[in-house]
Amino acid sequence: MIYRGGAYFISGVDTDSGKTYVTARMASYLHHRGVSVITQKPVQTGCRSNIADDLIEHRKVMGCGALPEDREGRTCTYIFKAPFAPQYAAQLEGVQIDLDNIDRDIRYLLSRYRVVLVEGIGGLMVPLNDESMVIDYIASRKMPLILITTSKVGGINHALLSIEACKNRDIDLHTVVYNRMPGDDKAMADDTLSVIEKFAKTLYPHVQVIDFRSSDSFWDKEL
Repeated sequence: MIYRGGAYFISGVDTDSGKTYVTARMASYLHHRGVSVITQKPVQTGCRSNIADDLIEHRKVMGCGALPEDREGRTCTYIFKAPFAPQYAAQLEGVQIDLDNIDRDIRYLLSRYRVVLVEGIGGLMVPLNDESMVIDYIASRKMPLILITTSKVGGINHALLSIEACKNRDIDLHTVVYNRMPGDDKAMADDTLSVIEKFAKTLYPHVQVIDFRSSDSFWDKEL
């Protein structure tokens, strides 16, 4: 496998889609195969420590403790205590989320690591500040996107809207990960996956759609 390196953005179709777990698993896979990789969480809300909760989970799955960049604050540019959407949580603390500061930290991490996996917050349309949503940030920085979809009821609608929004903004949809939820009806979940895959490949013929719970081929997608 060849790893070209660079920063990849990982987002979900909604909250609790499995972004943190997928990001952690992907980082762990690369880390244990000798690839220089680190994860970043640009914005974390509802956090009471100096290291983002999601980053702690990443490191646990990767099998390592907090990294120097975590302690330096480079892997989470903005940490807020209130468990709300980032724009509102920032307002409560009198802070404006500056996307240039996030860029600064990503560049710093890329100077030290070959692959940087950037885990977003919430879904694609979550506002970061008065001017930009998560999807705007991805599009303007031209980062390849790994999109996490789910087998939840409503999952088709969320996935198709997200994929179409990405196409309308000329986002490089690198991979669609289909995350099966525990206890879901298999026939229903299989049908949901089929619909999402068909739609995704209509708009992005070369995109890879991965059934995360039943296949390790997710990790065979070149980075």
